Amino acid sequence: MTTHPTPESVVPHGITSDDKPWQWTATQMASAVATGLVSSREVVASCLERIDEVNPHLNALVEVRPDEALALADDADRRRSAGEELGPLHGVPVSIKVNSDQAGYATTQGVVAFRDAIAKEDSPHVASLRRAGAVLMGRSNSPAFAYRWFTNNDLHGRTLNPWDSSRTPGGSSGGASSAVASGMVPVAGGNDIGGSVRYPAYACGVVGLRPTVGRVAQTYHPDDVDASLSVQTMLVQGPLARSVADIRLTMSALGDFSPRDPAFVPGARAAARPERPLRVGRVRSLGVAKPTDAVNASLDQAAYWLQDLGYIVEDIELPVLAEAYRLWYLLCMEEFRLAMPMVEEVGDEGMQKAAAHYYAVASDWWGEKPTLETFINGYARRGTLIRELAKILDSYPIVLLPVSAEQAFEQDADIESVESMRRLMAAQASMMAIPVLGFPAMSVPTGIVGGLPTGVQLLGRRFDEDTLLDAAAIIEARAGTFTPIDPR
Repeated sequence: MTTHPTPESVVPHGITSDDKPWQWTATQMASAVATGLVSSREVVASCLERIDEVNPHLNALVEVRPDEALALADDADRRRSAGEELGPLHGVPVSIKVNSDQAGYATTQGVVAFRDAIAKEDSPHVASLRRAGAVLMGRSNSPAFAYRWFTNNDLHGRTLNPWDSSRTPGGSSGGASSAVASGMVPVAGGNDIGGSVRYPAYACGVVGLRPTVGRVAQTYHPDDVDASLSVQTMLVQGPLARSVADIRLTMSALGDFSPRDPAFVPGARAAARPERPLRVGRVRSLGVAKPTDAVNASLDQAAYWLQDLGYIVEDIELPVLAEAYRLWYLLCMEEFRLAMPMVEEVGDEGMQKAAAHYYAVASDWWGEKPTLETFINGYARRGTLIRELAKILDSYPIVLLPVSAEQAFEQDADIESVESMRRLMAAQASMMAIPVLGFPAMSVPTGIVGGLPTGVQLLGRRFDEDTLLDAAAIIEARAGTFTPIDPR
């Protein structure tokens, strides 16, 4: 007589029977749900238990509706049982950032005055995740107006880094990175105009991708509010996850067309595959901050792993990024001056101090009140820098460089003083430079040093995320993964 295992006695490939569903990757969850090894309800219930266990300490997710999440899971199971076509994230828990519209939830921006700003419909990228079958689990925390590398605000409070509560989980997608690293969700939505996906991923030891501008449809503000030019040309939506495979899986769900995004490129073709052997340009420093020994060691280790599989790694310099970094503080921050009256009225003290410190440091380059001519010339220069970087990437389809010159900063180091902000801005130069130019980049962990994650950044050609993901997968395979972890 042949016996068949029950779903409870079977687990996805690559994990043990002792692992709970919240510990699985999104890829394992999606496969297990699609093949009937487990139900989406079991996966979601396991993640809800994990949220109950660790979120009270970390404060990564600021609004979770368990009954709603379980109802979405039950609907996912019903559709699977009915034989309906399943999306790539069918039944998989995903969190959404508080500055992204999700129907029925407040788009708070971490601001007390916006606590009742209930969204009537999903942002395009949220709608794409929903159509892909994702179970939207909760809202991840962000600093007010998403303008800090530290996740703290007067409405939702402070989010902690699960590796070390005295260090930032990053910002502005710090709630997303903390939730993913601690096992609350396998994938979290984030957005990046100044490192807000890449830096939180780095600070918490997970993977984060900033796609090419125009690759993922999005909205920036309510449709009746005009978005600034820098937001239209530099802001992107990107995922954070515990594995490169999960980033690739999530990106497969984020290509839907939306007429609501003026910068979206419908049907954008992936860049032609680069010639082999593939050349990698290693950039140790942009010349504005000296990387720590841990950061340099990560670059060397990642370079060795890539060389071991036939990549040619050569040291190069990229002064174009140093110039673009300073340009960000002209183009973005001068446009943001128009919002400063609102910030002064409803923004919290941390946001106001951070903005004042940004402007104080930027005045060294642009003066206290840059002229319109300076601003116009800045946008003209931007086009030249994009062309220069594209030419470099034609020879080196991957640039390997630091995410930051340091590991995760001490909490609130940005508002301590103007001088501390100056140090942070220099350390974060690539966080600002790459968005100005609109290219894709991603953060990949390489190890743990002194109890904190470290990692590297990969920069690539526009619409060539696949080449970055391939290289990131090699680094991950050699380094291993370091999450999920229990808060420390």
